[in-house]
Amino acid sequence: MGGATNLPPGFHFFPSDEDLVVHFLGRKVANLPCRPDIVPTVLLHRYDPWELNGLIFQGKALQAGNQWYFFSHATQSRTSPNGYWHPIGADETVTSSGCIVGLKKTLVFCTGEPFKGFKTNWIMHEYHLLDGGHNVSSSSASSSSSSNRKSHRKRVHSSMESNSWMICRVFESSCGSQVSFHDEGTELSCLDEVFLSLDDYDEVSLPNN
Repeated sequence: MGGATNLPPGFHFFPSDEDLVVHFLGRKVANLPCRPDIVPTVLLHRYDPWELNGLIFQGKALQAGNQWYFFSHATQSRTSPNGYWHPIGADETVTSSGCIVGLKKTLVFCTGEPFKGFKTNWIMHEYHLLDGGHNVSSSSASSSSSSNRKSHRKRVHSSMESNSWMICRVFESSCGSQVSFHDEGTELSCLDEVFLSLDDYDEVSLPNN
C-alpha cells in the first residue's frame, strides 16, 4: 500500500490527537477496520528517522507534508541502527468527549549510544491508548493543588494501555542543532518550548498520484 494511494485526490490527512487515538489507534487495538486504511505498520527499531522517506515508496510509511505516520509496537527499547529515541518533557493527555483516552509522549532522536549521543532535530510523538477513560471534569475538581495534579498524573500512568500498539507521528524540526549529552545542564530550549506545545502546527497535504 502506497503512502497516499488510498486518499481521493484533493483530500488532506490532517488528524488531531483525538483522531489518532480514538479513530486509528483504538480501532487498531480492537482489530476493527479503519476507513480509510492508510496508516501502515513500521518496526521502529529497524529504522532511523531519515529512512522514513524511503519507506514511503515501499508502502511502509504514510507521509503527510513533512510528517510521517505509522503504527508500531510499544516497547521500552527505542534504539535504532544508529541511535535512539530519548523522551523529553512531560506526557500530555488526549481527551475525547470529556474523558482522557490516551497519552502523548514527545521524544527526540539522538545519534550514538544511549545517554552518550547527540540530539538531532528529529521529533516523534507517540500516542498510547489507556485501558479506561478518566472524566476530565471530575479530575479537574480534584486537581486544585499541585500535589493533586501530580497524584492525578500518577493515576493516569498506572492505567497505561495493556496492549502493545502505539501510533507515531515523526517530523524533522527546522530549528536547533546537534547537542551532546555530555554537556550537563544543556536544555532543548528550541525543541522544548516550541514542539512540546505543538499539537497540530501546520496543515499538511498529501501529493496527488
